Amino acid sequence: MSEDKALYPPVDPVSAGIKGRCPRCGQGKMFDGFIKLPKHCTNCGLDYSFVDTGEGPAVLVMLLVGFIVVGLALWTEVTLAPPLWLHFILWIPLALILCLTALRTMKGILIALQYKHNAAEGQIDRSAKSK
Repeated sequence: MSEDKALYPPVDPVSAGIKGRCPRCGQGKMFDGFIKLPKHCTNCGLDYSFVDTGEGPAVLVMLLVGFIVVGLALWTEVTLAPPLWLHFILWIPLALILCLTALRTMKGILIALQYKHNAAEGQIDRSAKSK
């Protein structure tokens, strides 16, 4: 990673993640589809095999969107008392749209942060330690 700093200017991980750009060069596409990663950056050749976000982006998005949607649904119920079918029409599509739009953004931010903090090298190889 030290040679990366000499070749490429620093990239803000949050803006790179939001835009879906490479965390090293800030130019190449980070995603090869909705949330699928390519094998490497098309611009600088960064190998994306270090990426291991796991279920972190999905859990964070579900918690945030759940808080927003449930809060709005409760406020609407207490304030306006609409029929149940109106709740379904309002909150299910809103939850789906918010989750799908936020998932890609959150995954991009977590990948860029993982690259910036060199998190892949900090992982412990448990199989080697147990031997």
